[in-house]
Amino acid sequence: MAWDEWERLKSQAADRQPAQMQLNGAPAQGPGGGKPDLVARQDDLGAVGHEAFVLHGDLDKKVDIAGAGMNADHAGSTHQAATTLSGSGFTMGDELMTTLSVWESQVKAVRQACAHISNHLDFSKKLHANDDAEIAASIMRRDGTALPASELEKYFK
Repeated sequence: MAWDEWERLKSQAADRQPAQMQLNGAPAQGPGGGKPDLVARQDDLGAVGHEAFVLHGDLDKKVDIAGAGMNADHAGSTHQAATTLSGSGFTMGDELMTTLSVWESQVKAVRQACAHISNHLDFSKKLHANDDAEIAASIMRRDGTALPASELEKYFK
């Protein structure tokens, strides 16, 4: 892409954006204005963690092309086909083996990511529940009832 074309495209994109659009910033608000910007609900963490766990299990069962059609030597049908093709002098056999290897490593990486997400969110859910209980126990009104977080805002103005 030529430099002048790049400049023209940037100019066209800028013309399409509404004037009130803000980049790299939040709307200006005074202290205590607006809603809280960080909310982690236990149900949300648990639901995402559960979905990551389910995806991990599905990947284990449904995308194993290396193990599909396994023979007595524990070689899957794709591996067997690659070996047969290579043995018959077809270069496609080596390429199929490379594809199988890359596929296995990618599936392993995604499964590890799903396990990591699931474990981390389970840990976060428990940690935040403990934090909430500790904070609730330490912030009480004189009569022993819990002090809502919204009342704390007045101390930060």
